[in-house]
Amino acid sequence: MNLSNLKPANGATKTSKRIGRGQGSGRGGTSTRGHKGAKSRSGYSSKVGFEGGQMPLQRRLPKFGFKNINRVEYRGINLDTLQTLADKINAASITFETLQANGLAGKNDLIKILGRGELNAKLDVTVHAFTASAKQAIEAKGGTATILA
Repeated sequence: MNLSNLKPANGATKTSKRIGRGQGSGRGGTSTRGHKGAKSRSGYSSKVGFEGGQMPLQRRLPKFGFKNINRVEYRGINLDTLQTLADKINAASITFETLQANGLAGKNDLIKILGRGELNAKLDVTVHAFTASAKQAIEAKGGTATILA
């Protein structure tokens, strides 16, 4: 053993310096915060997008487009999804409640049947809307497409 291998016992020293505990600590004075400004003060928290008083990017960029506040959002369900559901539950009619019970629709959703895929079974479907191709495919197999009020 010599002076070059000496080290304190485990747990005898702390690994991090305590900030703001006087000049003798090596981290006193401004406590690593620099001089003046909002970041040096207590209680500071930055807001998302704040750029130090400069006009923020989301306000500098031009706005464009149009949002229709009267838009009606439908949840689309395709014919092939209806076919797999019909095979799974062995039902001749599919209603909004059936779709809800099987996790394909939420209680506040509006459902629109879309025309992708094949339909092999005769189904009576009662939902909020249909595309022309979906309605035609359902009626071609002898089923009915009823629109909910």
